[in-house]
Order: sequence, then structure tokens, then C-alpha cells
Amino acid sequence: MYRYSLLPISSHTEPAAMDVDEKAIATEKPAQIEEAENPPSIKGASVPSPLEKRLVRKLDVRIMPIACILYLFAYLDRSNLGNARLQGLPQDALNGDPTGELYGWVNSVFFISYILCQIPATIISKLFPPRIWIGCFAVGWGICATLSAAAFNFAGLVCARLGLGFFEAGFGPGIPLYMSLYYTKDEIGMRMAYWFGFAAVAGAFGGLIAFGIQHVHASVENWRLLFIVEGSPTIVLGIVAMFLLPNRPEETTYLNEEERQLAVERMNRGLSGDTGRVVNSKHILAAFKDWRIYAAGVLYFGSNCALASISAFLPTIIATFGYTDALAQLLTVPPYAVAAVYLCLSSYVSDRLQSRGTFVAAAGIVGGIGYVLLLAVQDNVHARYFAVFCITSGTYTTIGVVIAWFAHNLGSETKKATGIPMYMAIGQCGSILGSKIFPSTEGPQYVKGFSVTCALLFLSAFVALVLSISYRLENVRRDRLYGRPDPDATVDTSELADNAPDFRYVP
Repeated sequence: MYRYSLLPISSHTEPAAMDVDEKAIATEKPAQIEEAENPPSIKGASVPSPLEKRLVRKLDVRIMPIACILYLFAYLDRSNLGNARLQGLPQDALNGDPTGELYGWVNSVFFISYILCQIPATIISKLFPPRIWIGCFAVGWGICATLSAAAFNFAGLVCARLGLGFFEAGFGPGIPLYMSLYYTKDEIGMRMAYWFGFAAVAGAFGGLIAFGIQHVHASVENWRLLFIVEGSPTIVLGIVAMFLLPNRPEETTYLNEEERQLAVERMNRGLSGDTGRVVNSKHILAAFKDWRIYAAGVLYFGSNCALASISAFLPTIIATFGYTDALAQLLTVPPYAVAAVYLCLSSYVSDRLQSRGTFVAAAGIVGGIGYVLLLAVQDNVHARYFAVFCITSGTYTTIGVVIAWFAHNLGSETKKATGIPMYMAIGQCGSILGSKIFPSTEGPQYVKGFSVTCALLFLSAFVALVLSISYRLENVRRDRLYGRPDPDATVDTSELADNAPDFRYVP
């Protein structure tokens, strides 16, 4: 049976850091003996068996389409405000909004509720079946997104966006946690790329939908029709998820007994002892004390500032190149498509090499260069459009690889359920900033907005390198003290989470 209660902090005796090191020194073996008993481990686990390959394919067939399509509509519902802006929303619901300030607030209030609800929502999600949790929250944000079409003033739009942020807060950080139950660290990078890549697909798809709706002549305003078309399918998808998504590996009926045992064994390769519907309060505190989570928050802050800017203002920015509003909507499609390809390629290689930080840093630099081009080149439309490709590719890849990075670097389920929404919540503060630094009064150059996002993307690249070096040094230290662990062995993280002697980070 699974426990449905919090484990008190006092339920385990927490050894001090000094005790762990003393124990390690006491049991340390000569290097030659250690090398003979534990030969150097390869980057990932051993070659999977035919049964394991079939299991992964079976999981992919059921989990990936639902998760990816849900995120497609989550991102459509979150970002279609930028398209609605060009379809007359400010004139119809915001009294014209000549300064763009009201639009900025409508865009940013989503992130306020999203930030405040992420941590409690993700921790509480461990106490419920994943398919019920994910499905119910999808239905909730679908209703809020659709009801945005019924808003006739600033207050109505704010209420709809606050509700949207609340329900998406239970989905965004929950999916990486959910996927880490089924996919190993050698597999999750590519799956996270597919999943987050659908945010880029949503940008392209949203541009096509907006372009089509722009040419619809109906009794209802185009922007209201846009909210209805993009919001209502999510309600149906949420209901589908409740019935089709597998629950936790040890209790799902989607797998047979042999497959369930293998799925549990795969999950325990990286962690064990903190699984099931239980929340370990000691690991919650450990997450709040982990400096790397805050560093990831800084990294995510810079990337999300750029991402929010792209989502809300990319059609407007492209329109400043001299194109019509309808053509500007259409021209948002290619940059998003290229971003999805770059994200998938980077994630595939990072999975093979079991290295994340260098790819995050490289992507941040690519995005920063894009903003440098927008600042430096004023007259060449083609160069500025190329810069948009750099920005979307760099930004989406940075975020996608970071999500995969921390899905397996926090040690225990509870620490992941706390740490993932922690860095995401810090990062989403950058989304609020990104939604406020492109006021209409500063167009068409937007020097301040481009400068801020450029600096933050370069900062993200620097932090990624610091984190990667830190993880590599810690892995070397543990190899020296405890020897190299078997990559297929079960790692007991019930007491120390990612500080367990046999736990190794993906750098």
C-alpha cells in the first residue's frame, strides 16, 4: 500500500555532511583494487534488452503523443495573446491601449498565478494518480482559455489569464516529474525535446491559425474566434488524458506484470526509497538549501525573459520589418520550425554524450547573438529576420535541455517535485519582465527590450557552464571517494537524495 501522508522531518535521522565523508574515507579502497572491482563506467546504462526496447516503445506510443499534444495546446493557449493583439484585442477590450501598458499586464498576470502555484501544485501532485491530476488541470486551463473569448474589458481578461496560469502551473513542472518515472537519464533528453519542442510547434501552428482566422469574416471578432478555436480542444484532450495516460510504473494497468517490474527497476536505477504517493519533508528542505537549484533559476530566468518576449511580441517585432499584420503572422512560422529542429538535434546529441551544460550554454550564446544582430543591424530586413531564427532556436533549446537536465539531477521524487517548480518559478519571473519590456512607445526599435534579453541570454550561458563544471567536479570527487558505481545498479536516495554516495550527476 502507498502512504498518503507527509513524512515528518524527524522520521529519519539526517547525517551531517561530515559523517558522510568520514564514512567514505573509512571504507575507501586502494585505487588499484577499486579499479579492478569497478571498471570505469560508460556514460549511460548498459545496452537495453529486447524486452526493455519494447517497453520503451510501448511507453512512447501512449505517453508521448498525449503529453506533446497537451503541451502544444497549453502553449497555444498561453501565447495566443500575441496573435490576438494584431487582431484587434486592444481596440475591443482595452479601450485602444495606446501605451501598451494594459496589454503588458494582461500578458504578465498569467505568470503571477503560474509562479505562485507551481511549487505547491507539483508537490501535491505526488499524492494523486498522474493521469487524473494531469487530465483535470488540462480541462481547467482549457475552460479558462476558451472563456477568454467572453472577456469585454481589462478585468475579464485578467481573470481568465489568472485562471489559465493556475491550471497550467499543475501541468508544466508535473510533466518532467512524470516522465522521469518512466524514462532513464539516457532517454529523457530526447523525450523532453519532443515535448518542449511542441512549444515551438505551437508558435508555428499558432501563426498559421491566426493567419487563417485573420481572413475569416464572422459576426464575432477574430481574436475571440482565435481563443475559442485554440482553447476548446484542450478540454477534450484533458478528458482523454484521464483515461489513456499510464499511472505510476508500479500501479499502471497499461503494462503487464513483467513490464511493470522492468519499469520499476528502470526507475530505481537513478533513485529509490522515495517513490509512491508519499512526500518526504526532509527532501523538500534539501531542495530549498541546494544552491544549484537557485543557479538553475537564474539560468531559467534569462531564458524565460526571452521566451515570453518571443511569445507575446514576435508578430509585432516582425511587423516592424515593414510587413502587413497578416504576413507578419505567417512569417512567425519558419523561425519556430527551425527552433524545433535545433532543439531536437541538441537534445539527441546531449543524450548520447550525457552532457547538458555545454549545449545549454551554446544555445544561450546563439540566442544572444540574435539579439545583438537586432540591435546592430537596422536597415537590412533579411539580416534582422535571420536574427529572429537565432533567437527562437537558442531560446527554445536552452529551456528544453535545462528541463531534461534537472529531471534526473535531483536524486529523489520529492526533491524533484520541489526543485523543478522552484527553478521554474524563479525563471517565470523573467517571463513577467519579458512581457513588460516591449511597450508600444519604444517601437519599432525596442532597444531596451532587445538589450535586456540579450544580456540575460549571455548570463544564462555563463551560469550553465558554471553548473556543468560543478557537476563534473562533484562526480570526480565521488568517484575518488566511493569508486565508480554500476550505471544499472539501484541507487538508494531515500536519505540523502542526490547527495547519496552512488548518485552521479549529468553534467
